[in-house]
Amino acid sequence: MCPLITTSQLGPNANNNRSAFIAGGIAACGAVTATHPFETVKIRMQLQGELQDKGHQPHHYRGPIHGVSVIVRNEGLRGIYRGLGCAYIYQVLLNGCRLGFYEPMRTRLTSLIFNDEKAQSLAVNMFCGAASGIMGAAAGSPFFLAKTRLQSFSPFLPVGTQHSYRNAWDGLSQIFRAEGVRGLYRGIGAAMIRTGFGSSVQLPTYFFAKRRLVRHLGMEEGPALHLASSTASGFVVCVVMHPPDTIMSRLYNQNGNLYRGVFDCLAKTIRTEGFFAIYKGFLPHLARILPHTILTLSLAEQTNKLIRKLEDRILAPKTDL
Repeated sequence: MCPLITTSQLGPNANNNRSAFIAGGIAACGAVTATHPFETVKIRMQLQGELQDKGHQPHHYRGPIHGVSVIVRNEGLRGIYRGLGCAYIYQVLLNGCRLGFYEPMRTRLTSLIFNDEKAQSLAVNMFCGAASGIMGAAAGSPFFLAKTRLQSFSPFLPVGTQHSYRNAWDGLSQIFRAEGVRGLYRGIGAAMIRTGFGSSVQLPTYFFAKRRLVRHLGMEEGPALHLASSTASGFVVCVVMHPPDTIMSRLYNQNGNLYRGVFDCLAKTIRTEGFFAIYKGFLPHLARILPHTILTLSLAEQTNKLIRKLEDRILAPKTDL
């Protein structure tokens, strides 16, 4: 997940959707480089003890810091950064779609409903956030599938089903040969629910926090306001998104038909491991999503400024004197 910059916030030339798409993708790749290790720990914590009764579950990875140290100690930096290439592609597709489509959708809907494209509606904002996120999740699902399987693999402390892929391309090729196109889109329902949940609350929460901070604390537009607003948004997103994220990780990582779908996976997980099993890996998820949100926000601001400067210089119409 990544936020929060929409074209209406980025200056007079920000209606250029291409600029928003490029900025969102570049910013997300920069952020994911820094936060990828916590994503690896999160996935392994979500998979450890899968469908095992309480008291019989392994605890190889006990938290974000412990998990990173265990993986680095046993597998080196390569282990903690497994699947990074897939993560880049996924982030470009997901966040490019979200940042590129959110504002045009919101503007069109508010114009149709309220006859004013500048009108703010919580329902419209949530719908557009969810819809743009779902489109991005669907586009990037095969890459998230390969990423999950690469990150879950460990020759030292395996958890869940193990898939031995040399790299992302090898993983996608093996999945396609074994299961066809349908296999590449295994778990897409959970991915769309996960991203829809997160996207529907992320932008509205960010804007809500930003307005309240300006109104009640007198904060002004700038890095401090962006940091505080994105932190609040990131926490809410993590709380809402983590249960379907856990289900998605298990659906992506399964072999065969251990789970028949989202609700079957949810029911089996809670029945066998207890309700809080759907929040396994919450702390590393939070440790990933907060800096990811903040880094993406900062990088997106700077990337958009750079892109607008380049476009003004290269694409601006020349007037004859």
